[in-house]
Amino acid sequence: MALPNRLADEISPYLIQHCTNPVDWYPWGKEALDTARERDVPILLSIGYSACHWCHVMEEESFSVPEIAEIMNASFVNIKVDREQRPDIDSIYMKAVQAMTGQGGWPLTAFLTPDGQPFYGGTYFPPQPRHGLPSFPQILEAIRSAYSDNKKAVLQNAQEMQKLLEQDLEKTTSKEGPEKSSDLLDQHLIDHSLNFLATRFDATNGGFGPAPKFPQPVLLEFAIQNYTHNEKKQTLQMVTQTLTKMARGGIQDQLGHGFHRYSVDSQWLVPHFEKMLYDNALLSRLYLHAFQITSNHEFKRTAERTLNHIIDDLASPEGGFYSALDADSEGEEGTFYIWTTEEIREILGNDLAATFEAYYGVSDSGNFEGKNILHISQHFEEISGEKENDQILAKLEKARNLLLQARESREHPFRDEKILSGWNGMAIRSLAEAGGVLDNANYLKAGIKALEFVLSKMRKDDRLLHCYKDGQTSGYAFLEDYAAIGNACIAIYESTLEPSWLDEITWITAKVVDLFWDENKKVFFDSPRDGENLIVRPRDIMDNPTPSGNSLAVELLLQSSKLFGNEYHREISDSVLHREASIMAQFPSAFGRLLTVLDRTLLPTTTIAIFGDRKEPKTRELLKATLGHYDANRIIAGKSVNETLSSRIPFLDEQTTYSQSPQVQVCKEYVCKPMTSDPDTLQKQLKSK
Repeated sequence: MALPNRLADEISPYLIQHCTNPVDWYPWGKEALDTARERDVPILLSIGYSACHWCHVMEEESFSVPEIAEIMNASFVNIKVDREQRPDIDSIYMKAVQAMTGQGGWPLTAFLTPDGQPFYGGTYFPPQPRHGLPSFPQILEAIRSAYSDNKKAVLQNAQEMQKLLEQDLEKTTSKEGPEKSSDLLDQHLIDHSLNFLATRFDATNGGFGPAPKFPQPVLLEFAIQNYTHNEKKQTLQMVTQTLTKMARGGIQDQLGHGFHRYSVDSQWLVPHFEKMLYDNALLSRLYLHAFQITSNHEFKRTAERTLNHIIDDLASPEGGFYSALDADSEGEEGTFYIWTTEEIREILGNDLAATFEAYYGVSDSGNFEGKNILHISQHFEEISGEKENDQILAKLEKARNLLLQARESREHPFRDEKILSGWNGMAIRSLAEAGGVLDNANYLKAGIKALEFVLSKMRKDDRLLHCYKDGQTSGYAFLEDYAAIGNACIAIYESTLEPSWLDEITWITAKVVDLFWDENKKVFFDSPRDGENLIVRPRDIMDNPTPSGNSLAVELLLQSSKLFGNEYHREISDSVLHREASIMAQFPSAFGRLLTVLDRTLLPTTTIAIFGDRKEPKTRELLKATLGHYDANRIIAGKSVNETLSSRIPFLDEQTTYSQSPQVQVCKEYVCKPMTSDPDTLQKQLKSK
């Protein structure tokens, strides 16, 4: 085995996975860039992440091969980046490679000048020519030769790409944006976006577009929120059909639960098997909301199982949540999750196996390389003639537990144990909401524990930090981190009414504006104003698998403006919505979260003021009734008799007299319903239009 290289002491598990490569890897930083300038050689920048299957393939095929490593070391300064640890670097160079090649993905392979300007790139390259792709050694030799023999042309190409990146940034930050698109900001944009989604909706299998198929919880959240006030059956159908098909498909781990990254087919059967914290955070919240709106208990079970997966498989002892589970184990993708009929029958016995195999679509021939990905192929009606049969439910639960126990003896997929503040914010928000909706104290406790961890272990010098692992931290937080944690703080506050969380919301919203908002250009940037000086300051306004930092920040400031009456925060959120209206209309599927926020701004806000001792059971009953009702455009606040919060939360002081017993008042755009202390009356008030 090769001696450890410069990556051995890094915090990122992905970088550490490459620390024994014969490649002379550098982490991103001054040393690598200075070395490239001193040697006057190009930089080979390789970006990936630990749960990426093809990243592992390229590492095994190329980076572990001494002959290829020798070429890399002789002709390049080689930099390895974890995209999850450095999303700013990934964003910049992904845009460059997409501009050069028309496509992107991971592993990302980019060639840069010693000053960091990209001039060539791609994604995965095989060790030998394959399927029309040149081999990685051929690429290395071509780049070496071009830089050595025709450096002037290479540098000119790099400068042109630099200009392209700068022009792209200028386009999205020009001061003309809001004025040009403000007239588009109305219900027509919402309707146009929903109509666009309807044209891409797969009515047979759910989801949008052909294979490969991604869950897209951000878009589905927009659709289901809009349904609650437009009541169009087609809008609801897009969501419920997709959620049902996904819950029953191989994309959900039917034994241990939690969702895999995406499906390679259109039926949600065969996934790429990695599990990401952010997917499961966003999907659990979506299933929770779908249960609230439809009362469909399959959605409730799926939400609970997904949250249980987060707690059971991704929670650190300290409280935060780990990032991901790998797709591979035993050197193969999906091995941990797939079964033969022989294995199932040996563990369950023939009688129990027969019921299990019928329900989960198991066959001797299998559906994945001769083995079986479990998926629900027959539902209760087809097995028993009933919608829900307690006897069959019990048999299936017994079978699942036996197989799950047996699965534990297998080699587990690698777990990436770095803790990212933004992804944790998404998980905390889902847990907080589930704690209230499902009246589950364990979910709320897990959310509070994680939030306290982030705000204690991942805050330094009055700044939030991006990454934590084993007591080490890495890098100041990005816009996504602050905004996701801010939204989580609001969710925890609404679920507890503990006033200490108001201080954290105030602190975070101030940081979002101070560090990321450009008052002159009226835009948010993804990296802080005092962040590393990269070739451009990253600003990605479109959603990826997660909502963009831009949209999360707009959502946070909109909610904080409702809570605290902060007009400046409302002005900022409105300004961004006006600016982005035109591009939202062009590419609605890339702006699910911003459309969700816009949808809220077009509707009246509901304020719910709860008065009473937070620990008193009657107050808790009123809060429970409030949290159980779905209303995306509400804000909840509360105070005890002796608390003085009115200067911070104006709508709490609009009702100045109230009794000593717990009461609640529901108001919509300053029209208030009578005070009540009865949970049933409160539920009726919340449901009334």
